[in-house]
Amino acid sequence: MARTKLRTPQLRDRVLQIAIEALAKGGVSGLTTRGVAHHAETSVPAVYELFGDKAGLVREIFFEGFRRLRRQFDVIVETDDPRADLERVIDTYRSFVRDNPILTEVMFSRPFADFDPGPDDLAAGGSVREYVVGRVRRGVDAGALAGDPTDIAHVLVALAQGLAAQERAGWLGTSRASVDRRWTLAVGAVLDGFRGQPIVQNSVDERPDTR
Repeated sequence: MARTKLRTPQLRDRVLQIAIEALAKGGVSGLTTRGVAHHAETSVPAVYELFGDKAGLVREIFFEGFRRLRRQFDVIVETDDPRADLERVIDTYRSFVRDNPILTEVMFSRPFADFDPGPDDLAAGGSVREYVVGRVRRGVDAGALAGDPTDIAHVLVALAQGLAAQERAGWLGTSRASVDRRWTLAVGAVLDGFRGQPIVQNSVDERPDTR
């Protein structure tokens, strides 16, 4: 079959999807521009023309991960119970990590030596971060949580990432029932903890991180 020569948006999308599939099947070591080009029925120069180099391809995978996560958040129906809505956000995050472990690794763990996200790249997570902070702020405004929404959002995302890593590694239990129970226990305990008076920041920390 003749290789596709035109550098079209459709080709770019296909190369990106094949790169993500290569990651899912073969891990970090399984992603090569030559392999991606072969399966996309194009050439290595075409891949470089579309993405710059391998680091550029990985960067776009990085961006795509955040776009997909945000799309999953966007289908969550908002209700009049901000705490329940926040629990659904965490559950959606859990499902995303469980279904996309390698993509999540690219987004949060820096597995590629030739791609170290800079400030502009890290801004790719801004839409996801703003969504989570917004859901936390609803809880604070409704009196279901107490504290700085950004701080609480960071804690909840860190909790979800840690639990998801433990779940993937098999350390959270040997049955779905036990794993689900421990997720519910952990998330409930943290949200209950944020229902009280907000923790006062140490006076040394005069400029809170608003990222």
